[in-house]
Amino acid sequence: MQTFLTVGMGARQIGSSLAAKRVTRRGDFPIRGTSLKRWEKVDTTPLWLAEPGPQYRALQRDLVVNVLIIGGGITGVTAAYLLKQSGCKVALVERGVIGGGETGHTTAHLTCVTDRRLTELVKAFGRDHAQAVWDAGHSAIEQIFALAAKERIECGLSRVPGYLFAALGSDVTKEAEGLHREVHLAAEFGFDADFVEQVPVFGRPGMRLANQAEFHPIRYLRGLAACIAGDGSHVFEHSEAGEFAESPQRVQVNGHTIRFDRCLIATHVPLQGRSSTVAATLRQTKLAAYSTYVIGGPVPKGRYPRALFWDTADPYLYLRIHAGEENDYVIVGNDDHKTGQADEAGSFEHLQEVARRLVPDAALERRWSGQVIETADGLPLIGETEPAEFIATGFAGNGMTFGTLAATMARDWALGLPNPWSELFSVERRKLSAVWDYLRENKDYPYYLAKGRLEAADTERLDEVPRGEGRIVRMDGRKAAVYRRGDGTLSICSAVCPHLGCMVEWNAAETTWDCPCHGSRFQATGEVIAGPAEEPLAPYPPS
Repeated sequence: MQTFLTVGMGARQIGSSLAAKRVTRRGDFPIRGTSLKRWEKVDTTPLWLAEPGPQYRALQRDLVVNVLIIGGGITGVTAAYLLKQSGCKVALVERGVIGGGETGHTTAHLTCVTDRRLTELVKAFGRDHAQAVWDAGHSAIEQIFALAAKERIECGLSRVPGYLFAALGSDVTKEAEGLHREVHLAAEFGFDADFVEQVPVFGRPGMRLANQAEFHPIRYLRGLAACIAGDGSHVFEHSEAGEFAESPQRVQVNGHTIRFDRCLIATHVPLQGRSSTVAATLRQTKLAAYSTYVIGGPVPKGRYPRALFWDTADPYLYLRIHAGEENDYVIVGNDDHKTGQADEAGSFEHLQEVARRLVPDAALERRWSGQVIETADGLPLIGETEPAEFIATGFAGNGMTFGTLAATMARDWALGLPNPWSELFSVERRKLSAVWDYLRENKDYPYYLAKGRLEAADTERLDEVPRGEGRIVRMDGRKAAVYRRGDGTLSICSAVCPHLGCMVEWNAAETTWDCPCHGSRFQATGEVIAGPAEEPLAPYPPS
């Protein structure tokens, strides 16, 4: 079994303009006496695509479905799965193969931390919007865990801490001051964050953030895709969407027609779809494409701790670790630029310098490039562009999390359900108001369903639950509602409300477990006091 460590290149941190000057990192890694190897025989297949996967046939007949989904990456596949589970008939069409686009070219870290620092988000959008952005990322991580568990997808998914640390060669004192501000804000917003004087591996000051994650993106994607076809739903590869038409809404694919009620365009760069040429062109002016380059190879097992690492530089380095039985794998990236505006060979040679400096024991054997799409304000564009047409783009360095979030937003849009992030990431947003009260406006099911799952548990230790009190305790990766009676004995139930799956909260004044979504109340030992829930909190551990 081989698992992976990644030192990768995130997207550029966004400033006030997409034309912000590119910052090079070449000077940070002086190498003396190093002879750079050429790349004649190196493997150029992305690591995640090295394993063969199932094949899906091309579309060969006309179809009628509820929702057409164009694009077989993280957004499209997740949306197709969620919509199928919600009772919709879907058709997922991919012009290549499932996961063969940018999802297969990612370095696939899972974090709520965006390319813009949290302090920058607050300055640009206000406190509520900044918290909402991080909440969105954490909600996406929880969604991935929930789906992987439900479908029993073996994809190396695990929770790890994330470290944002002072860039190599930077002023440590100045960087530490900024990192303290990041930690303070993150903790204020309810995230499990603290400051560390020396981040593991790098020995630099940084912020430690709990409950980030790592996985194998293509194994995960293939697991979801396998659950879509059947009962009127379909997955097609080598099937490119062509001309759109209306009355009825339809699209030409491989010379055949797919009729649909709603359409999700989940391509990396959105197709024009049913938008006018002028509208589509205007939308393109909000986006900028950046190429990224990575190289990788195996390293001795256990050499590095399991965590995510990324620095404060622009562009930034990050290091991702998966423990393996035989060895780990390292991927290094550090030379992104606007697509088409730099020398690819020079970028790979520079990456080899960086890798030799950071991980001299890596047997470099593989290289590939990818692309990230950035927006002018650093937030993705997710939402309706035309009646019954939805797009998702501009994920920057958070493709796996924003892609997953976009899928849940598309699901809610297609079903006519509210979503707490629809206005925040709207395609048509002009300027976000700093007076929006995120918490007040989202005291409903969508917000609390996500928030309850992403918040840290009160504790992971049963002995920290006082007599006569209740606490949410994380046990074996799940949240339990734990109450300690006056005699010291414990009552342990699931923290999941049986009505619609929100997380209950302890009401110390009434000694009850209360659900913030729809108001269900339970006794300290789990019995129903008031609905809409009709069943008690489930016993723990689950049967």
